[in-house]
Amino acid sequence: MKKRLPAHAGTFYPANREELVEALEASFNHPLGPGRLPREATRKRDGERVLGYLVPHAGYMYSGPVAAHAYLDMAVSIPERPDAVVIVGPNHTMLGLRASVYKEGYWETPLGLAEVDSELAKLIVAGSRFFAFDETAHMYEHSVEVQVPFLQYIYGEDVRIVPIVIGLQTLEVARDLANAVNKVISEHGARILYVATTDFNHYESHEITVEKDRRALEKILELDAEALYDVVEKVPVTMCGPAPAASLIYLAREVGAPKPILLKHATSGDVTGEKGWTVGYASIKFPARG
Repeated sequence: MKKRLPAHAGTFYPANREELVEALEASFNHPLGPGRLPREATRKRDGERVLGYLVPHAGYMYSGPVAAHAYLDMAVSIPERPDAVVIVGPNHTMLGLRASVYKEGYWETPLGLAEVDSELAKLIVAGSRFFAFDETAHMYEHSVEVQVPFLQYIYGEDVRIVPIVIGLQTLEVARDLANAVNKVISEHGARILYVATTDFNHYESHEITVEKDRRALEKILELDAEALYDVVEKVPVTMCGPAPAASLIYLAREVGAPKPILLKHATSGDVTGEKGWTVGYASIKFPARG
């Protein structure tokens, strides 16, 4: 089976296994993080129903502590490994197709090999009007890659994933993906965890980023994808993954899920102290219908 080698080990996160574990644990224990490790948390063995999470995707030294809030909640709320984790991110490189699903094989990280759930990938593509199989879009894209070590840390290196990246950031594409995933869930009963990733406002002062992010987050928490796009376009908010976020909103609406829960918001300035030139990050939990 083919392997997708890590493109950003050594830059966005450490390339050495022991150092990567240390970086992950530092994210959980960071003052802006949740303050405890997943193994130290009391897990909900009755299995709280969770649809998915919206998480950031910058280097761990910047967004790791914010992302750790989602991954701690994941470990607590979903102690048993899901059948598969669908990971949806933006296509920053704009290589390959504009709506791309990775078909099969393994994604390698310093923690091991995560297998692509090829059967689930095929079902998603079959149920979509826009998405097709393509590896080129994934070759150097970091948004999905940086999620995999967090998932392996929680569920083991052999967690099954379906990597998806979106270059065509439209509501129509987001809705189409949500429809395809919902069809798989309803028709096949798969225990799918949906992880969408975006960073929020880019390269403005801390104060401006906090305010712009607040307006975008408000619409996400209201499950209003259309209003989110209106804010992104008119304010504007330089959010790099509006379509991944909107796809999770649409999926939540389709399955009748309750309102999302903001777990943590911060900016890179909160981490580094440089508040004149910041990026916003957020972790949001999307509960499933009870």
